Amino acid sequence: MKIGLASDHRGYPLKEQIKEELLKRSIAVEDYGTNSTESTDYPDYAFRLGENVRDKKVDFGVAICGSGIGISIACNKVKGIRCAKVDSLEDVIATRTDNDANIIAFGEKVPFDKAINMVITFINAPCSMEEKHLRRRNKIKEYEEK
Repeated sequence: MKIGLASDHRGYPLKEQIKEELLKRSIAVEDYGTNSTESTDYPDYAFRLGENVRDKKVDFGVAICGSGIGISIACNKVKGIRCAKVDSLEDVIATRTDNDANIIAFGEKVPFDKAINMVITFINAPCSMEEKHLRRRNKIKEYEEK
């Protein structure tokens, strides 16, 4: 499994902590930037992450900015991406199982222990194949293809 990471300058410190922990756990990581706390524009990194998740160069993505909102909006502009801004383990589980999200986003102020727990839960949560979830996801996909 390979996880893609992206952040703006505000999310950079947390992204680096997550990267280090994933590597300690022998989980491959692809870092799409940014690479410092120097001010930058989150869409640049969100699009890069989204394109690589879409193209299956990484299995899942994690995106971090000041609030988690802007970078999640930008990720969702990439066709085929289902990015959810998450605040809890319940959000993480629901967005993977019900919605088949392929990227999660959160803000820079999420404590590291909570953030890494959300990432690990996300990459290990199964996607539901229940008919109701498939039907709903298919409606989204069909609309996206219009």
